[in-house]
Amino acid sequence: MKTKLSLVALALLSGSAWAQLAETAGFSGEVSLSTGFYSIESNLNTNDDNEQLDGLDQNNDAVTGGLLLPLGNLAYTFGDALNQQFYMGTSREDIATGTLAFEMGYKYQLASGMIIDASILPTIMSGEVWADPFLEKKDGKRTTTDEDGNAYRLKLENIMGSKFSVDMAYATKEVDSEQSGSKLSVEDQNKLRRDTDAFYFRTDYKYMVDQNTMLKPRLTYISADADGEANSFTGYGVELSYFKMLNRHQFALTAGFNSRDYDAGNPVFGNTTREDDEMSLFAAYEYENFMDWQDWSLVSFAGFGSTDSNIDFYDKNEYIMSVGMNYHF
Repeated sequence: MKTKLSLVALALLSGSAWAQLAETAGFSGEVSLSTGFYSIESNLNTNDDNEQLDGLDQNNDAVTGGLLLPLGNLAYTFGDALNQQFYMGTSREDIATGTLAFEMGYKYQLASGMIIDASILPTIMSGEVWADPFLEKKDGKRTTTDEDGNAYRLKLENIMGSKFSVDMAYATKEVDSEQSGSKLSVEDQNKLRRDTDAFYFRTDYKYMVDQNTMLKPRLTYISADADGEANSFTGYGVELSYFKMLNRHQFALTAGFNSRDYDAGNPVFGNTTREDDEMSLFAAYEYENFMDWQDWSLVSFAGFGSTDSNIDFYDKNEYIMSVGMNYHF
């Protein structure tokens, strides 16, 4: 069986000469299972230990725990030039740069090497949130409600055979039982509604330092239009990824900074208009053919994220680290 390409090798190939979407026609993919640890310090974290809010001017203690991460992807490649592909799962490049999202899509590669990639991310906007995140301990315990939505993504890679790419997405989010600011007037509650339509745009450039090293700078823009003007915002970001191959060792390191400026004052906090600065650092590592097992790899990643807001209630710190095994087929 041929040795499959690692996450860094795939990233490097995508920035160099023209390459097919897969080595052979038909099905290919991988599956991994990792165990790890996380820590989240945030008033918006919906862990049971966080259901009582001591006060709007305080941050709850960090919530920690273990995690089990099953990840992977499956692709079917076809076409005379192996230039078409259906796929589902979590992409290697997204994992390497800190995005853990399930995706289903279709890729088409032009003769120039440009790849058109259209997909849907059915779970990235879904989860649980507090029905009223501002309900204080003296008024009772906070309860959760579901948050549902979808994201639709279009990527254009290696545009016109160059090393430039763009990544665009449109996302919707709906909160099932919206009760934000339940102690306020109806007018103020309407300002806090969280149902949102958002547009995301990112562009990047692949710079090959040498055959085994690549830098990828990115610029990001996001515009979110929420039903409540206090939750509508415009955001800008910069990011830099570093990919390196050293024999069977593969490394990826990504650092990012984002800022968000909200459209209107939040009535819970004296009509202060929220401004957030976000910093992140994410590292991924892979050791190919671990224990000389063909197509098996040792994989690990660690990440840190921090949000510093002018409204202390929204400050957040989170950590995650994991180690596991990955199988290519």
